[in-house]
This record gives sequence, structure tokens and C-alpha cells, in this order.
Amino acid sequence: MSIKKTYKYLILLFVFLVIFFLDRISKLQILKILENDGIVDIYINQFINFYLVWNTGVGFGLFSFDDSNFYTFMTIFILLINIVILIIILRSNLTLAVFWTLVLGGSAGNLFDRIFYRAVPDFIDIHLGDFHWFVFNVSDIFITLGLICLIFAEFLFNKEKKQ
Repeated sequence: MSIKKTYKYLILLFVFLVIFFLDRISKLQILKILENDGIVDIYINQFINFYLVWNTGVGFGLFSFDDSNFYTFMTIFILLINIVILIIILRSNLTLAVFWTLVLGGSAGNLFDRIFYRAVPDFIDIHLGDFHWFVFNVSDIFITLGLICLIFAEFLFNKEKKQ
């Protein structure tokens, strides 16, 4: 393996681990508050609260069902998607690989929770007055950021190819 590829993989591993551990640390802190107080309902400011909900669905609580078979199917499906993303990362240039790694790091954090807790702890509640956005977590932030970067990269790379 060339030094350039080794350097690329070390950068990607570092990005992945930082995302995964930031997510784990944030969730462990929230779960510690839950253990001590019995509830997580923390007012941060007029736009953000920490309010714990357990998400059995996929991103932002979509497709939440009590059906154990559906949950298992979705978990296996997410694992397969993560494997596909890993293959894409290995075949991409460094810039795109970093963006895909943001998605993979976040997805791995949530997948860990799905397997370990049988649900994902979401706790960041952004709101404006009585309008509340979906409750989400640190992993969801990185997944969203990675997807936004990939969309912008697609526009930029396609623009460069056309010129």
C-alpha cells in the first residue's frame, strides 16, 4: 500500500473515531443524567432543550414501529448500507471519502445504539416557540452534514466537468 493511501486511511479512521466517540460521549452523558434524575428535560435556551426520547425508527424517528421483526430487518438493512458506504469510501478520493466518513461515523454511532439498547437515544430538541423540529442526536448531525457536503460536492464536481 502506498504512503498516500495509508495517509488517506489514517485521516478517515481519525475522522470516523472522532465522530463515533463524540456521539458516544454525548449519549453517555445524557443517559447518566437519566440515571441520576429519572428524566432528561433540560432547558438550554429559548431555542434548544435536551429532552430524551428513544427512537426505534430510522433518521429523525421515521418508520418507528413496535414490531420486533421490522426493527431487526431495519437494523440489518442499515448495517448493509454501512458496508456499502465503506466500499464507496475506499473507492473515493479523499474529499468525498471524508464526506462519506461523516455519514458512516454518524450511522455507526446510531447502529451501535440500535444493537446495544434496541433504540437510539435522541435528545437535542430545537424549537421556535411551539414549533419543535425532530429530536435528534450528535450522530444525526454528522449524517446530515455529510449528506449536505456530498450534495454540494456533486454540484461543484459536475460544474467543473461541464466546464
